[in-house]
Parts: sequence; C-alpha cells; structure tokens
Amino acid sequence: MAGCVTLAAALMACSPGSTPRQQPASSETPSTSASASPASPASDDVFEGTVVGIDPGHNGGNAAAPEVINKPVWNGRSRSPCNTTGTATDDGYPETDFTWAVATKLAADLRESGAKVVMTRDSNDGVGPCIDKRAQIINDARADVAIDIHADGAAPAERGFSLLIPVPSGTNDEVVEPSRRYAEMLRTEMRKTGMPLASYLGEGGFVERDDLAGLNLTTVPQVLLETGNMRNPEDARLLTSDRFHERTAAAIKRAMAAYLRSR
Repeated sequence: MAGCVTLAAALMACSPGSTPRQQPASSETPSTSASASPASPASDDVFEGTVVGIDPGHNGGNAAAPEVINKPVWNGRSRSPCNTTGTATDDGYPETDFTWAVATKLAADLRESGAKVVMTRDSNDGVGPCIDKRAQIINDARADVAIDIHADGAAPAERGFSLLIPVPSGTNDEVVEPSRRYAEMLRTEMRKTGMPLASYLGEGGFVERDDLAGLNLTTVPQVLLETGNMRNPEDARLLTSDRFHERTAAAIKRAMAAYLRSR
C-alpha cells in the first residue's frame, strides 16, 4: 500500500513495510513466545454491542486499474497514490488473497461473538477503495477497535511479523496511545501463531509510520499488521496455509478482546 509509489513498481516490492525501514521505532523487548491456541469462548462476551473495523489490504482488481489507484489522495500529511497492488509469494500467491482470507475468517468469528463488523471492501475482485476512503469508512462507523491486514514484500532472507503503529498527526492524536497498547497485545497473541517476530523492521516488532493514511487519519484505535514476508520461503508456507489464516484471525480477535477489556 504505502510502500508503492506507482502501479509500475514491481508487484514483489509493494507492501507497507517494504519501504522506509529507517522510520522511528519503539525499543520495547519482545514478549516470550507461546504455543498456538484458539480464541477462548470466555473472550466472546466482550464483543457484544461493539463495532470492529477490518481493512484487508489492497484489492484483487487494483492491477487492472492504474488510472484509479495511481490517483493522488491526502494521507493525513501529504499526498499518496489512492492504493497499490500489493506483493506476492515467489510462486504467485497474491497478498490480496491472503488479506481477504484472514479478514473474512476474522469477520465471521467476530459476528458470531456479537460484534458489528465494518469491512473497507466487500470482495476480492474489485478496485480500491482509496486509502483515505478506507480510513473514513472505519471512522464513520465509530469502530471501537480496528485492524489493517497486510503482508510484506521484503528481501527473501528476512522473515517475521511486525506491527506498524501511528505517530501523532493532529487527526489521530487521541488514539495514538490506545493504538500502541493494542499493538502490544497483538504482538503477544501473534507470537502464538508460529510466525516469528520480525527483526528487520523497527525494534521489538514495532515500527512507527507517519506516511500511511490508515494510521494518520484514524480516529479509532488501529494497528497495521505486517503478518509475514511473502518473499521468504518459510513465511510463504505459513501465509498460504489455511490453518495459519485461522490462527492469525484468532490471534487478532484475542488481542482485540484484551484491548476492549482494558479500556
């Protein structure tokens, strides 16, 4: 998304975490890993009456619509392309398929637990929406918590998940601290999925970003999850696995439950 300036950029390089790695970063120490576990039924009651925003990165039709996705929009600090194509594994599995798979599993689980779920897109074969519109959809819904789901397209030797977190932009000031607390909870839960914590982005898995519309424009607690590196063979095996999609959705749900209880 934010890592790609134009559609002409190679698909394999397009991902929010695949650019500016020199961004300021938190120095918190990663928490201890634990074995994978499903969402606890006891966590479900906290979702009754809540609104949850889910932003599955990119869209399956973006590559065919450069006239739409290359159009500049306001990202909260400057102008960026409306959207980007996303990255892919070396054998062609696209980031859009991954983000959609996790998002739909998460949405189904949350609805079953009583949450109202607001998605920024309703299919995996459309175009956009633009990054500013995605932020508006979640803000207008007054979501209690939100997640941006992505995967990275970094060098093949790099692997692991990272959490992109906001810095004050004026618009998001009131939710920067809650977003960071939520990110700590998500880091704890993601370490139970089998995906390691990234060491190539930020420190302790956290990367502060001031160039992403979803984080700059948000008025709700929100984190962007770079779930793994699609160019790394080990990460790719996980990212293309239905079982890992389920584990990731469950981890996000547990983190959201922990955050909602902490307010």
